[in-house]
Parts: sequence; structure tokens; C-alpha cells
Amino acid sequence: MGARGETRVNLGGMAIRDVVSVDGTEIVYRVSGPPEARALVLLHGWSADLRCWGDAADDLAERFRVIAVDLRGHGYSGKPATGYDDPKNWAGDVAAVLAAEKITADAVLLGWSYGGLVLSDYLAEHGAGALAGVIYSGSMANIGRDVPGAEVGSAMAAAIPGVFEESAGRAVRAFAAFGNANTGPGADKGPAAQRLFGASLATPPSVRKGLFYRTVDNTETLRALDIPVLVLHGADDPVVPVANGRYVAETAPKATASIWEGAQHGLFIEDRARFVAEVSGFIDNL
Repeated sequence: MGARGETRVNLGGMAIRDVVSVDGTEIVYRVSGPPEARALVLLHGWSADLRCWGDAADDLAERFRVIAVDLRGHGYSGKPATGYDDPKNWAGDVAAVLAAEKITADAVLLGWSYGGLVLSDYLAEHGAGALAGVIYSGSMANIGRDVPGAEVGSAMAAAIPGVFEESAGRAVRAFAAFGNANTGPGADKGPAAQRLFGASLATPPSVRKGLFYRTVDNTETLRALDIPVLVLHGADDPVVPVANGRYVAETAPKATASIWEGAQHGLFIEDRARFVAEVSGFIDNL
């Protein structure tokens, strides 16, 4: 296990590092882009990993210091048996990465799908003192039955409980319920889609299930947020309904929403150029 922020591998200017979180879980992350640039921390979604961003991360790293995190239980990060229901653990993971990279101000957190919930956990626990802005992409701030802004999309509902199966065949069939949600209905993006499916199957079934066994309402955190917020959401998102994105935008005082008509869940794959342009424009205006 590496020390805080210790570089494991250097790959053409890209560094793979790790840090120990609040409960002892090892969190692995990748750093790329100019070291002196503003930090942009990417938090992936449920049953994904830091590679899910594909070429969009590389495009953003041309101008920003991009820090792509493997959330606990995913990718190369530690996979504890318990603790996925504790917001303080998720908040601690983000705080540990920021501390390891010596980031104390002006960072931007970008959460996709479940990553928006992790982002919100961090805000609730640590506040926005180290941040200049946050971005929710196809994501939500809350989770749980009867919690506002926490609707479950039709594709997600169709996939559960099959995606929790330990049987590989059953799990594969359940994940098929997502269809093209992560890549959009346009031109074939087969390799990108397969990368996401591969990450999903590589995430332990117990982790896939554990992430859903919690109820969190971060509404008051959103209401008190005093930094700019950008909400990017596909109008036809079948995984995280657009109503969840609208809830964030309507609750945070300094929020702006960009609703993509006809778009679905993985905006950074569906229209990479637009995603990079909108994220970059938001950061430039901070």
C-alpha cells in the first residue's frame, strides 16, 4: 500500500497514485494534465471505474489537472466488506484524495451518476471551502425511498435485482437492461459501451448491492451551497431521471442547468465534444 499521494506508475505524464481513507480503505486515483492547472476531480458512477471517462478525460487534461478516482469498492481501490452505507466514508475518500494532492482551494468536483451522491456526501461533511464549483452529470444528490430528488429510472428498475446476482450469466442479462443508456441512441459506440459493461461486471456483486442500501437526503446541504453548480442531464435519461438533475438545479442557489434534449445517461460518451466544452466553459467562468 502506497503512502499518501505516492506515485505507483508514471505513464506518459499520467500518474497512478493511492491514499488511505478515513476508515483505512485504499483509494486509487489517476492524475493527468498540467500540474499547475486547476484541479478537476472526476467521480464515476455505480459499478464503473476511473477509466469510464475515456477520451473525455484526456481532452479535459489538456487544460486542467484531472484527477480521476476509483471509488471504494470499484476498480483498483479497496473493497471493504461493509461501510458503503456511511456517507462519512464516501466524504472521507474525496477528502483524502484532495489532501494527498495538497488541494486546499479552487478545485472542481464532477460527479457522474452515483458520483453526484458521493460529491454531495463530501459537501455535507466537509463543506465547500476547498472548492470553486461542482458539476452534476446525469446524477443525483439524494438516495432512498420517498426522498426528494431520488427517483429510480426505468432502466435501473429493470436491472434490479439481477445486477446483484453472483451468477455471471444472470448478471450479464440484467446489465443488458441498460441497453445504450450510457452511450446514447446515435452512432455505434461499441468499444466505449463494452468498457462500461466490463467495469460493471468487474465490480463485486456485494458492492453493487451495498451502494443501494442507504438513505441520504442532502437537500439542506444543497440549499446552503454558496458556490456555482452546473447540472448536465439528458432529458431522456433512463437510469437517473432528469427530475433528479432538475431537483439539484432548483435547490442549489447558484445552479445552472443544461438539459440535453434527446440525450441519455453517459453524456461524456454520447457527445464528448459538447461535454468537454460545457465543463470547460463552466470552469473558465468560475
